[in-house]
Amino acid sequence: MDYSNEVKNRLKRVEGQIRGILRMMEEEKECKDVTSQLSAARTALDRSIALIVAQNLQQCVKDSHENNEDTSELVKDAIDLLVKSR
Repeated sequence: MDYSNEVKNRLKRVEGQIRGILRMMEEEKECKDVTSQLSAARTALDRSIALIVAQNLQQCVKDSHENNEDTSELVKDAIDLLVKSR
């Protein structure tokens, strides 16, 4: 699969968030502040996962339509991926 620059940029931002969280821990910042930033990073990862699955599903459905194939299994697999990611 070809991953878009949008997805890559999202993950680079998450990487920066994680580095920031580690810095906060090294500086012994408050637990609530660290936890808040961890939650934000987790949300960003969740959204990245959803975007990757959605883009993959779009491409698979397009390919299936071109080959006159049933797409119901593709949709089920995409839903399973999202469920497993939580």
